[in-house]
Amino acid sequence: MIRPRAAGRRRFVRDNGISLGFGAAFLLALAGQAVAGWTEFNNQLSTDGLAHIGFLGYLASSDFAVDVTENWQSEYLQFFLYIFATVWLLQRGSPESKEMDKAGPESDKDQRMGEHAGPDSPRWAGVGGVRQAVFSRSLGLAMAGLFLLSWLAQSIAGVAAYNEEQLRQLQAPIGWTQYIASADFWSRSLQNWQSELLAVASMAILSVYLRQRGSPESKPVGTPHAATGTEG
Repeated sequence: MIRPRAAGRRRFVRDNGISLGFGAAFLLALAGQAVAGWTEFNNQLSTDGLAHIGFLGYLASSDFAVDVTENWQSEYLQFFLYIFATVWLLQRGSPESKEMDKAGPESDKDQRMGEHAGPDSPRWAGVGGVRQAVFSRSLGLAMAGLFLLSWLAQSIAGVAAYNEEQLRQLQAPIGWTQYIASADFWSRSLQNWQSELLAVASMAILSVYLRQRGSPESKPVGTPHAATGTEG
């Protein structure tokens, strides 16, 4: 007989499998990046004739912070742009797109808002006014906010890491405003942005013609290529 507490834990894991699975993978990848980055950083210090730093010292360093945050901000930019752009932009045959006649924010009836909200709808979906306007865009706004915060964190950590390198080379440090106009900052940002945008475009196009059985990111295997907005 399964105890209620054990059954509750199993149900929690089942009900939160995506967030738990990807959260665990994120922590493992972050730990791997930290170890690899620490090793690479100390190798560079050896090349420069400087003393190594400990692992905890590296975790608190601007070098580690900028490497982490520059990837975060590109991911959040991807989701922010994708969420807002797909309100209007369509891709015939892709499950990543809405149906071809539904471009735009859609009607209150389609979105179950205002007087069309049901008893099980989120409370702010039916209240109207500013709260409804904010809630109806809350996912995109959250991604935009996370992008801006991670972009700011990257720029602050980036200028600190850049200035540390400047000082090691006996050159003058620069200010934050100078750094965000520098080639180093934009090289770090744009090399991540272009890869994320390419991945989104590839997913939208390839999902028109290719399938993954059982995945909600794919159309059902037997669905015609031209079927749009159909998920498995």
